[in-house]
Amino acid sequence: MNKSAPPHPAATSLPPAPRALRDRATPASQPRVPTLAAYACLLIGLIDLAAAVFPGFRHNRVRLLAGHLPGGTTTAAAVGSLMVGVLLVLLAHGLRRRKRRAWQAVVALLPVGGLLHLLRWHTTAAGVVSFALLLVMLLYRREFYALSDLRTRRRALLNFVAVGGGSLMLGLLITNVHPEYEAGSPSLEERLLHTVYGLFGVEGPVHYTSERVGDLVGYSLGALGLITLLTTSYLFLRPGKPRAELSAGDEARVRELLERHGARDSLGYFALRRDKSVLFSPTGKAAIAYRVESGVMLASGDPIGDVEAWPGAIKAFMDEARRQAWVPAVIGCGETGGEVWMREAGLDALELGDEAVVHTADFSLSGRAMRNVRQMVKRVERNGYSCKVRRVCDLDDAERARITDAAARWRGTDIERGFSTALGRFGDAEDTGCVVVTAHQSPESDAGGAAGTPDADDLKAVLHFVPWGPEGISLELMRRDRAADPGLNELLIVAVLQAAPALGIRRVSLNFAMFRSALARGERLGAGPVLRAWRWLLVLLSRWFQIESLYKFNAKFQPEWVPRFLVFPHTRDLPRIGLAVMQAEAFITLGRPKWLRKPPQQAPAAAGANPSAPRAERVAGPKDS
Repeated sequence: MNKSAPPHPAATSLPPAPRALRDRATPASQPRVPTLAAYACLLIGLIDLAAAVFPGFRHNRVRLLAGHLPGGTTTAAAVGSLMVGVLLVLLAHGLRRRKRRAWQAVVALLPVGGLLHLLRWHTTAAGVVSFALLLVMLLYRREFYALSDLRTRRRALLNFVAVGGGSLMLGLLITNVHPEYEAGSPSLEERLLHTVYGLFGVEGPVHYTSERVGDLVGYSLGALGLITLLTTSYLFLRPGKPRAELSAGDEARVRELLERHGARDSLGYFALRRDKSVLFSPTGKAAIAYRVESGVMLASGDPIGDVEAWPGAIKAFMDEARRQAWVPAVIGCGETGGEVWMREAGLDALELGDEAVVHTADFSLSGRAMRNVRQMVKRVERNGYSCKVRRVCDLDDAERARITDAAARWRGTDIERGFSTALGRFGDAEDTGCVVVTAHQSPESDAGGAAGTPDADDLKAVLHFVPWGPEGISLELMRRDRAADPGLNELLIVAVLQAAPALGIRRVSLNFAMFRSALARGERLGAGPVLRAWRWLLVLLSRWFQIESLYKFNAKFQPEWVPRFLVFPHTRDLPRIGLAVMQAEAFITLGRPKWLRKPPQQAPAAAGANPSAPRAERVAGPKDS
């Protein structure tokens, strides 16, 4: 993450949000009802399963009554209880997320399960609980308002694996709980084969001396197979999940907002990633770009557009999150944005770190504070390196493709990462205001390594900046040849800072430093034990995640530190939001394995246009320096 502009004067003039608006922004009037109903539904489902699977679970009177009832009736009742139990267990999560269709299904299943308990099993307590939960569900029906999730075909496959695996284990248990009625002594392999056959409705190798028990096992296995088939087919045939996509019309509207208000937030231009969706305020004067990951509606940076229209965009964002039962969250918003989010949506905020903003008019390599950078830059220049600073629109197609190919080779991972501070492309015809900085090494200066071969490319590193209003740029991509000399990243940044005034650029936003203030305060004289312990933990984590090294690299250029925040509803949502952030930034991937993934498609506007990396991948440069 990255970026922030100084607070806009109009931000302080926003009127307080009316109480009614804040009330509408809250998720629900009874937030605990869906959670309690979900746990109760899960408990009843487990009781139904136990009553259907374990003969000893049923009351002794049942065995006396069973002799006076037709065998098909008792068998059907057991199978019905099994199916109701499985479905209630599967629907509990949907209830917790306030899904309307889950509520409808549970309301239909609860009376069936309750009647089975009262009439078939004579377990009065379970039946009463079922009807009590049904009454609660009817009284609080308005708490279950969320629309159904649109699943991908991959979710249908995952459902088949999960539910099918659960059905196999439960079916194997059903096959093993009637040993006194088995003919002979079937082996575990035969029991497993019988279970698999039974899921497909085929008789297996295990035989029972009691026809009623044989029918009960066979019908139960068939019911489990039917549940697996129905749930998988339902998910497969539903409309696929809409891919987060910025349409051409929405992109044009966002660009218009950025032209007028783009100087406010250095993260604003990243709203033009084409794998994000966008919501506009009713007036169209503000917008919020977002993506949904693991049920989290994740936005980045401040809202785009006129600050006075932010409340309208935030209300639209919160209303959509509420309709879909998504957890709203914002990563990397500025101080002004965080205050508006907290006031309008009733959310909380947590400081994540600081971005480094360098004002080009104040930058100079002279002075003791810049001694280390100055010496490193001179040493790299003596090794034959030079830099070119240009607008992307000034590159020809061949050079764009050359830079794109080099950046892809230097990426270091098979996965393209990025969400909050990555544009996802390079050299697009629409991104005329972007700035690219390239480092080159003259062949005669190379010390005979691989890069010195006749076919070697003199391109050794690249930085890519996106516009931050008319007078600023924001670092989006930093990659270099791993075989190049240390200090190359310092050379590139110094080159762009020195060339910026000629391009009309007054401020440059560099990397984002996570927990920068904790690192800085923890090493000061008089820091308390808690702060020192927190700093020690961050330093320890820096062995795997570049926290301290990135902070120290940014600090070399004497930047202004601008805080960035995470905005979230409740502390209990932080683990889920953290998972969603890592998925959005592609640190965690739950997609297809590498051998099943399609090769990335190239953008037509630039030959070989390559998605760029986020700041997490830029870290490799500073560390190697």
